Amino acid sequence: MVDLRTYVFLDSLQPQLTAYICTTAKGYLPVTGDASLWTEIAPGIAINRVTDVAIKKTQVRPAVQVVERAYGLLEVHHKSQAEVLSAGAHVLKYLEVREQDRLKPAVLSSEIITRVDDYQAMLINRNRYGNMFLAGQTLYILECHPAGYAVLAANEAEKAAPVQLIDVRPYGAFGRLYLGGTESVIAEGAKAAVKALQSVEGRENKQGEANR
Repeated sequence: MVDLRTYVFLDSLQPQLTAYICTTAKGYLPVTGDASLWTEIAPGIAINRVTDVAIKKTQVRPAVQVVERAYGLLEVHHKSQAEVLSAGAHVLKYLEVREQDRLKPAVLSSEIITRVDDYQAMLINRNRYGNMFLAGQTLYILECHPAGYAVLAANEAEKAAPVQLIDVRPYGAFGRLYLGGTESVIAEGAKAAVKALQSVEGRENKQGEANR
């Protein structure tokens, strides 16, 4: 039986998240404003069949496919929101689940660090694929479960405030988001990120709650 962990529709990919996907993904790349659907399931190997269903039934294109033993992640996108929603409907039908059967995201940590030191900024920049993080900026780190919801947090934070997307990791055991900017900008972006995750409806996330 396949477990639906993450199912999230992004109505309009924001510029920095789009650029990040285009930097890290190995598939067919989106452009700013595309609608995007992220699906995370367990076991991971089943994501291959999910990809098959989505791209054969609709005109969406996949940018991200991660196949791990435990979890699998797929991103598909298209300029038409209706086309992406149709792909999602076909995926849900194949999995024999409803959107509400996804896990409700849990925010495991939400931390703001002000006036980051030069040496810590160096460490951050060694391990990021987004914007350069500058010493003296404020850093925001969000950790969530399941991992796929990190993209929702990133997209909504970018909509809400002129944050700098440093890194986002939407696969694995837990998702992480790193944002940079001024203290006031980060406060607004962090608020939007957490609010977005808290607004998602789904089934009880016992593992996420246990790891808080």
